[in-house]
Amino acid sequence: MKTVLFVCSQNRLRSPTAEQIFAYRTDIEVASAGTNHDAETPLSVELVRWADVIVVMEKTHRTKVQRRFRAVLGGKRVICLDIPDDYEFMEPGLVSLLEARMARHLPAPPN
Repeated sequence: MKTVLFVCSQNRLRSPTAEQIFAYRTDIEVASAGTNHDAETPLSVELVRWADVIVVMEKTHRTKVQRRFRAVLGGKRVICLDIPDDYEFMEPGLVSLLEARMARHLPAPPN
């Protein structure tokens, strides 16, 4: 089973929304974290190692992940969705954007 880690800054709005909307899938396992030290769930070496794919919301997140976790990233894909910090948790516009931008990176959900 593929493991997908969603990352934003504080792990309060975008990445927890992504985690929640993809948690129903039986073909992937999901988690979320934040790049900031005071995030709800701060990004850690353990989470980076756990993830097969890391999905960040902004280019700044990708840069932070690549710099801070270079030693444990290996060849893992780090995908940037380019979703700005303009949304509330589970806001319908954010949910639609996450589903649309992730569609090309995840296979269609199993029936």
